[in-house]
Amino acid sequence: MNAKIEVHVQIFGTGYTIRGEEDQEYIQKVAAYVDQKMREINEKLPVASLAKVAVLASLNLADELFREREERRRLAESVSERADRLSIALDSCLQDV
Repeated sequence: MNAKIEVHVQIFGTGYTIRGEEDQEYIQKVAAYVDQKMREINEKLPVASLAKVAVLASLNLADELFREREERRRLAESVSERADRLSIALDSCLQDV
């Protein structure tokens, strides 16, 4: 088990101390991505509330996650179907030998 580390990050102008088992670079990269999403939301739809920006950014991030999961599921299904077809073709070739 990895030791927990503390990383100081800035997200949308506020400092946070993040404790985690991932390396510092990874935690900073994730925090920068969240910061970027919050800033994108604020530029497109300026709202007065930090909470609203955070919720809208969270919804966008969840949408990205769901789309990526669906794409991964489709790709896995496609690979499985191709593998099945290749297995059948290989079995057929081996029976002919």
